[in-house]
Amino acid sequence: MALLTAETFSLQFNNKRRVSKPYYRRKALLCYQLTPQNGSTPTRGYLKNKKKHHAEIRFINKIESMGLDKTQCYQVTCYLTWSPCPSCARELVDFIKAHDHLNLRIFASRLYYHWLPHYQEGLLLLCGSQVPVKVMGLPEFTDCWENFVDHNEPLSFNPSEKLEELDKNSRAIKRQLERIKIPGIHVQGCYMDIVCDAEV
Repeated sequence: MALLTAETFSLQFNNKRRVSKPYYRRKALLCYQLTPQNGSTPTRGYLKNKKKHHAEIRFINKIESMGLDKTQCYQVTCYLTWSPCPSCARELVDFIKAHDHLNLRIFASRLYYHWLPHYQEGLLLLCGSQVPVKVMGLPEFTDCWENFVDHNEPLSFNPSEKLEELDKNSRAIKRQLERIKIPGIHVQGCYMDIVCDAEV
């Protein structure tokens, strides 16, 4: 399978509130791992946004194209650089409802436009369905690093320090998601500046 470069992982899963100079676009990436319940080797891959096709929709199309055995249960784990938009949230919920042999878990490095009520509703739809969305922490960043990144290239950073930094930054984002889950509360503005570079 194609692997992310270490630089791509470092830049795109970066969950700092602000992008430091030199500025760059934080793109939407989705790494997925599909594990059959029978213990067969997991299938892994990654997808990114293309024009008019978000990574989540490309993921749904990819899984459907595999022709999975519907009598077999599968655990599917996704690591996203941005949480799903409302439209993708609805598509993911509908997809899982139609494929009850799949158990899907979604972990996001950052929350996408999370201060807008419409986007909060998308997150709540996922969290209230069979597709709970959570914020990546050290175990998820480590798993993503170990299984989706090409390690046969020189590194410009210390992996352990990078993973610890990502975990530290994720704590505030986790609190944002927990506040969104509280009934009747709309979270306002803290991360507005990080979304400006997102690729839609």
